[in-house]
Parts: sequence; structure tokens; C-alpha cells
Amino acid sequence: MEFQTLPQREYKDRLFKAIFGRDTEESKRWRLELYNALNDTSYTDPNELKLTTIENFIYITMKNDVSFLLDSQMNLYEQQSTFNPNMPLRGLLYFSQLYLAYLNEKDVDIFGKTLVKIPTPRFLVFYNGDKKLPDVTKFRLSEAFIKPDKDVGKDCDFEWTATVVNINKNCNKTLHKKCVSLYHYSSFVARVKDNLAAGMDKHAAVVSAVDFAIINNYLDGFFKRQREDIIMFSMTEFDQEAYDRHRRREGYEDGAQDKAIEAATNLLKMKILTPEQIAQAQGLPLEQVLELQKQISEQAVEA
Repeated sequence: MEFQTLPQREYKDRLFKAIFGRDTEESKRWRLELYNALNDTSYTDPNELKLTTIENFIYITMKNDVSFLLDSQMNLYEQQSTFNPNMPLRGLLYFSQLYLAYLNEKDVDIFGKTLVKIPTPRFLVFYNGDKKLPDVTKFRLSEAFIKPDKDVGKDCDFEWTATVVNINKNCNKTLHKKCVSLYHYSSFVARVKDNLAAGMDKHAAVVSAVDFAIINNYLDGFFKRQREDIIMFSMTEFDQEAYDRHRRREGYEDGAQDKAIEAATNLLKMKILTPEQIAQAQGLPLEQVLELQKQISEQAVEA
């Protein structure tokens, strides 16, 4: 199967990774600050964090943002601005790759008689989309099971979770106070949204937000040092949003057409209406209905 390359992901994604997911001294410092704020810890050495980020996993849109090992935990942090109920499944796929890399590095035998110890997984999704969500939400893989597990919520045989942390303006205020770098990132995103709501075009909205961040010394001058790059990749968000809307519309139209074809097939088998009437009732081309009628006749002969 050949996979199509998708458009570049949103600017909030790329900015989040540029802040928290690089192997630079300032990124290490911000990453440690975020970890401490989330876990009520007080680690002081940023080099205790081992960055193990993976990219371009399966699909280009399935790219995790930040993962690292600390205190026998494997932490995977991802930013999302589009609500996605499949986050637990995505996390499961990400962690399978992270664990494979970890086991290969340790050169351990998982087929032996000794229990192999692995870091505790923790999957956090930082959400700043438009859907209203609580400060913290747990999404469970069991919700996607075709056949529900009777023990879900009690002693489920298999479970995987994604903890969604809402970082929109006026959400998780305590976390923002404890982690200035996350607050500056979220404030920049909120500024862009406010500018757009005020009627600015996308370029002006981004430039104004970047300049505001520079004036207020967000991230200790990071916006000033990376101004042009931030403006450039910030503009890609809106192309992605248009692409997402188009895909949702395509999905709706495909689903509606599938239902129309199914209904037309059933009506043809019932032989109540003429092909012309069925085509008109279901909004399908007459040629398509006639082809369905031909297929039904051929199947009847073969039977």
C-alpha cells in the first residue's frame, strides 16, 4: 500500500517541539521545568533527562513530540490542537517503538525466563484546540474495543490511557504558574487566536503575536532569536486546518454516498421503484443505479 505524504502539521505542534523537544541547553531546562511542574518534583539537573524522541512513525501526521526517560519513567509528551479520540491507540503505537529501542539498547532477551523490567509509561497530550475540555481528561483504549470488555472500569484485561491536559487560556492555571515556559507557549497561541478573532489576516495575526512575545521577553528572548523561523512555520497551521476541514468533508460525503448506494441496492432488490425513481430519491446518477441493477442481475444468475 502506498501512503500519501500529508501537508505539514500545525505551527503549535512545531513550536511546542522547538521549545521542549530539542537537544539544547535551553530546551533541556524548559523540559525539566515542565516535568517538575507536572509531577510536583524538584529535579535540578536537566541532563538527567534522556531525550528519546521518534519521528515519522507510520504516517507523517503520527509524529510524537517529546519523550524522555527520568526516574524509571518513559514520558511521552505530545501537543494537539485538533481533538482526536484515537490518542490512546496512537500512544500505544508510539510506545511500542520506544520500548523496542529501549530493549535493543539494553540488549535484553524477552524470550528468556527472567522478567524484563521496563520504564513505566506515561503519555500526556497537551491540548489547545477549540473543543471544550476539562483541565484534565483520561482517554482509554478500551473505549475503542469493537467488543466491549465486561471488566472495563474494574479489572480490564488490557488498558492503555492518554491523559489530556488542557493548556488553553484560563485552563490549568496552577500548572501555568508552576511552568513559565508552558505559560509563554500557551499565551502566544492564545494571542494568535485573539488576533484572528479580532479580524486580522493570518500573517498579521502571527507577526503581531510574535512581536508581543518579543516585547514581553517570552522564553528569555527565544521569540526574538527565532523570530523569522517562528513566523514561517506558524503560517502552516492554517493550510493544515483547511486540509483537515476538507478531509472531514470528504469523509462525510463518502459516508453519505455509501449509504445512498446501500439504500439504492435494497430498493432495486425489492423491485418497487424504477431505476429513475431510485436515482432521484437517493441523489445518485442514473448510470450508477443502472450499473447496480446490472450487478444484482448478474449475481442472481450466478446464484
